[in-house]
Amino acid sequence: MSTLAERAEHAEPVEVAEGYRAGRTLPLRVELVRQLKRRRTMVMGGILFALPIVLLIAFQVGGTPGDGNGRLNLMDTATASGANFAAVNLFAAAGFLLVIPVALFCGDTVASEAGWSSLRYLLAAPVPRARLLWSKLVVGLTLSLAALVLLPVVALAVGTAAYGWGPLELPTGGELAAGAAAQTLVITVAYIFVSQLVTAALAFWLSTRTDAPLGAVGGAVGLTIVGNVLDEVTALGDWRHFLPAHWQYAWLDVVRPQPEYTDMIQGVAISITYALVLFALAFRGFGRKDVVS
Repeated sequence: MSTLAERAEHAEPVEVAEGYRAGRTLPLRVELVRQLKRRRTMVMGGILFALPIVLLIAFQVGGTPGDGNGRLNLMDTATASGANFAAVNLFAAAGFLLVIPVALFCGDTVASEAGWSSLRYLLAAPVPRARLLWSKLVVGLTLSLAALVLLPVVALAVGTAAYGWGPLELPTGGELAAGAAAQTLVITVAYIFVSQLVTAALAFWLSTRTDAPLGAVGGAVGLTIVGNVLDEVTALGDWRHFLPAHWQYAWLDVVRPQPEYTDMIQGVAISITYALVLFALAFRGFGRKDVVS
């Protein structure tokens, strides 16, 4: 009986179609165009575009925020300038609303192909599994970042038109010049994106484990909410420091005359660590998965 080594030695070489290059399959541009044309992308973009307008109408109807409450916080400075209005929009959306597009774009991407029964045909094209996941992940993260950038950009434009261009007034007193305020907003968006990598990785991993897009998206959003709830349980003490949700508002430390980055660095370290583990699980699991959809 011949051994496996002998069989491999005498096996016929696998023929590859002329011009085939694994790295050229499922180009990022093609996948990006496919995702941009989907209705859920347009709906999500419309919601994020509409939020600043809804808040503007609310402030116009309800009056100046913070009147009569005897205290001052970031929300109370919303009408001070366009920069303040943009910061308030980020503050209002960071806890939940911005979680949804991240979970949607990263959780729906692979599971939707399985739900349409097109995943096996993509792999038979043939698109290598790692290449397929890489294209899906890069496009999902790109759309997530675009969603996080869209909100403050629209809010800044709407706020500037309504309240004028000016410095960022700080709730603790003082203000940041327009240039420093713009830099603060960029740092804030970058930090929120990194902090959302855990949700993105969780949604992406679930997307490789299920054929139901709603299950992947809903599971990621649900577990993110659970993390937020656990962070409110003070009885957990220092254990809460290991929860990504504990650091989600660390960016508020830069909205002050003397910015502090200690908590933001810890938040970035926690988020990236969790995300890398979940992304690795997604690639490892999908590489061994029996794809029948």
